Formats: sequence, C-alpha cells, structure tokens
Amino acid sequence: MIRALNRMGIRSGMMYTAGILSVGASFVSWVLSKEYEGDLARADRWGLFVGEWAPTFFAIGVALRIEETREEILTGRTSEERRQQDRMGRRMGGRMTAGV
Repeated sequence: MIRALNRMGIRSGMMYTAGILSVGASFVSWVLSKEYEGDLARADRWGLFVGEWAPTFFAIGVALRIEETREEILTGRTSEERRQQDRMGRRMGGRMTAGV
C-alpha cells in the first residue's frame, strides 16, 4: 500500500501536513460543536473523532519517508529526480528508458 501511495505521488510531507491539519481541525470541531450544540460530551466526541486521524497520518508519513529513502538508496536518485525523468520520458513519447 505504501509503495502504491508513493507511486501515485503522495509524499511524506503531505501526510505530515495532513496530521498537523487534523490536530487543528480537532480543536476547531470541538470548539464549534461546544458552541453551537451546547453539549460538552458531544463536543468532546467530535474533537476526539477528528483528533484520532492525526496519528494515522503521521504513521503513513513515516512509512512513506522510509519508502522514499529506500528508493533513493536503491536507485541513487531522489524521488523528485525520478519523477522529473519519468515526466520527460512521457513527453518524449516513451523513447527514454526508465533506468536512465
């Protein structure tokens, strides 16, 4: 799954950003739920529900970073260099080989 995410262009930094945003969204959902519904228990549940996403995003980010590092070691190229080369190969009509 992690390798597939990496191939789709999802990077570790994106997952770290999603984790940080989910922490903020957790706080915002708690405040808004508390303010508009007036029920503290329900607000707590909303905040906890959204807050549970953060560890998942961070864990996927770490796994993607490991995959990115593994790929750099095996190919000798960074993920960005590989993507640029793949794009150029597609523009050239597939005349370039993937290993070059």
